[in-house]
Amino acid sequence: MHGDRDGDHGPHDTSGTGARLPDGGSGTGDRAGVGGELADEGAVLLDEVRAAIGRYVVLPSEEALTAVTLWVAATHIQPALQHAPRLAVVGPTKGCGKSRVLDVLHETVHKPMMTVNTSPAVVFRVIGKNPPTLLVDEADTIFGPKAGEKEDLRGLLNAGHQRNRPAWRISGPEQKPTAFPTFAMAALAGIGDLPDTIMDRAVVLRMQKRKPGERITPFRSRHSVPELNALRDRLAAWLTPLRRAAAGLVPKMPVEDRAADTWEPLVIIADLAGGHWPAQARAACLAMTRNEVVQDEQTTLKTRLLRDIRRIFEREDNREALRSQDLLAALVQDAEAPWAEYGPKGMNAYHLANLLRDFGISPANHRFENGRQAKAYARNQFLDAWARYCPDPAQMAPAPWQESAPARPTEGKPPATPSGTRPVGPPGSATGPKRTR
Repeated sequence: MHGDRDGDHGPHDTSGTGARLPDGGSGTGDRAGVGGELADEGAVLLDEVRAAIGRYVVLPSEEALTAVTLWVAATHIQPALQHAPRLAVVGPTKGCGKSRVLDVLHETVHKPMMTVNTSPAVVFRVIGKNPPTLLVDEADTIFGPKAGEKEDLRGLLNAGHQRNRPAWRISGPEQKPTAFPTFAMAALAGIGDLPDTIMDRAVVLRMQKRKPGERITPFRSRHSVPELNALRDRLAAWLTPLRRAAAGLVPKMPVEDRAADTWEPLVIIADLAGGHWPAQARAACLAMTRNEVVQDEQTTLKTRLLRDIRRIFEREDNREALRSQDLLAALVQDAEAPWAEYGPKGMNAYHLANLLRDFGISPANHRFENGRQAKAYARNQFLDAWARYCPDPAQMAPAPWQESAPARPTEGKPPATPSGTRPVGPPGSATGPKRTR
């Protein structure tokens, strides 16, 4: 693009049109300095993009659909941004629509680059003057215990949220230290939450399986790709001349700190569009960041549960399994724990199974020494979760030659495949926690 220098060195006008661009703005969603015709065009175009995305995927909320629409548009002004928000597309299981979201993004974002099987070295070398939009499927394999050779890609994704955070590598025949730019927007899809370093810098879509009555338009390349590509081209035509305007905007944000950094590019797009979009973007920002606060509290509660269960097993001489009713009784009897006040009448078997489900832990029939069979939790099911989420201090301080190795369980057999029927209940139902300590 004409006049576009290294994308990691600051925002530039890359339109090459010579058109006069507005300077700054009030940040309240008004159209001061932005031509009414352009603003009207932007609002209508965002409406169309939002409708198209909503036809192909069922997102968890209207706010999430608004956020994805604005995120897609923001990729077209990447050179003007100071932060590159991640889009974390996560779900508890397969079949929640995560890959379909990436399919739609691939046809609408600026310069898409799928990184499922891409060498990290290639990604390092293509980010620069005009960075692509990284689309990472199966992101849980990058950050999980089997990451291995993907350390470089993991580091890039962590660093690339903010401009001017290069990655240094030894490169070339002369083996000279070389700074590789990392700044690029990225969408990451995977099963389960991604690491906090990603989630804290992301707009988070918590995908769920479609209900029987929820319908979507089948994604067919012959028809879907041209439609979405046409919207992509219209977004580029609208936003490319406005990159300098976007770089000058300092919008009023409904959140602070890192959440504001992450959501600012989306709010900038909404303010450029005008109409109902500025208010709609800020409402989505508030709703989705508040939801993540609740999720963080729930995650903290689940980690507390894992620690308490480990103590109970230790107190019982690390028996092979504990009956569900015995484990529940021990949890509720702990006066320092929140379990006696969990739910309307304290924790029950449904609550316990629901909290442990995300860790792949579930009760199953177990035959005890006396020959009696009962629903129970096997200790070896917890080993992997204990190692990951509440490791012993000794596990957290590896020897120098082990510093880059992922943590792994140090005792027992690998976790057994979960068995039995898992209770299913709607998130946020009355059976959820009343409060935590």
